[in-house]
Amino acid sequence: MTSMSRARVARRIAAGAAYGGGGVGLAGAAAVGLLLAEARLARRHVNGNGEQARVPRAEGRYGRTYDAPGTPGADPLRLALLGDSTAAGQGVRRSGQTPGALLASGLAAVAERPVELRNVALPGAQSDDLDRQVALIVGDPGGRVPDICVIMIGANDVTHRMPPTRSVRHLSAAVRRLRTAGAEVVVGTCPDLGTIEPVPQPLRWLARRASRQLAAAQTIGVVEQGGRTVSLGDLLGPEFEANPRELFGPDHYHPSAEGYATAAMAVLPTLCAALGLWPAEEERPDAARREGFLPVARAAAEAASEAGTEVAAAMPTGPRGPWALLKRRRRRRVAEAEPAPASPTSPSGV
Repeated sequence: MTSMSRARVARRIAAGAAYGGGGVGLAGAAAVGLLLAEARLARRHVNGNGEQARVPRAEGRYGRTYDAPGTPGADPLRLALLGDSTAAGQGVRRSGQTPGALLASGLAAVAERPVELRNVALPGAQSDDLDRQVALIVGDPGGRVPDICVIMIGANDVTHRMPPTRSVRHLSAAVRRLRTAGAEVVVGTCPDLGTIEPVPQPLRWLARRASRQLAAAQTIGVVEQGGRTVSLGDLLGPEFEANPRELFGPDHYHPSAEGYATAAMAVLPTLCAALGLWPAEEERPDAARREGFLPVARAAAEAASEAGTEVAAAMPTGPRGPWALLKRRRRRRVAEAEPAPASPTSPSGV
């Protein structure tokens, strides 16, 4: 599918989400039976290893060196993760290898402030679980709203055939609630499911097409609510396909520690930009890196096809619709994080 075709499909999905439309599953009604049957086989393969159905708990304070005596005091930044197993960190053994821990540690190093991490992501979650997760984040009357929230969601929407308009509607509502509460929001869009080893053809082709369509539509919905997106599709694409033993975990479905580090490297610069931690000159589009202002649907389609591409709102709606800034930020190396104060494990599903 071309970038322009993907942009048209994404626009239709996002419009349906905004105005209450329905719509068939992403892969098309004729492919639904095959998609579901083979997805169930893939999930059974993943669930076969009980040890992999446990997620290290990584909540706590990172960047303790900035709490040391004599260090200028500063309230910790508050980071929250929402979403599915990718946000939770399923597939790794140590808390410091999870995406939440990696991002918290990296953010602390850039900001030179401690970071408090909270993770309410639920393995197996679909976008309709975001309402519950957001309530956990903003519903505590005595708690402070996070400075920034990261959402990773969408893979289970594809494999469970959630209509894309419904999927985008739930995500958009979650971003709107978080932004209204005062949090910055960064969404890692739906990964490329066509690279998962247990998934055979022709499901892999259908899954790749469906996940990229959803990622583009998610981008439109998120940007329209004031959030930013980072495409995860190609991060779980050519690099994972070329190095499956290194970037996939033992279940061949979830990322390995190196895979999560690769994703965190792409997301961290956008977190820093959203919090105003980058120099102003880095926020200007760089023509040499093919950055610039585009209609949001075109920016969304391009981002869905290229690893680590950021899309953020740029201009008010014009004759061609809303516009966005497309950025291809340089990835920042993220080392395994220091452990949180406690790292028990909790059972979870796919």
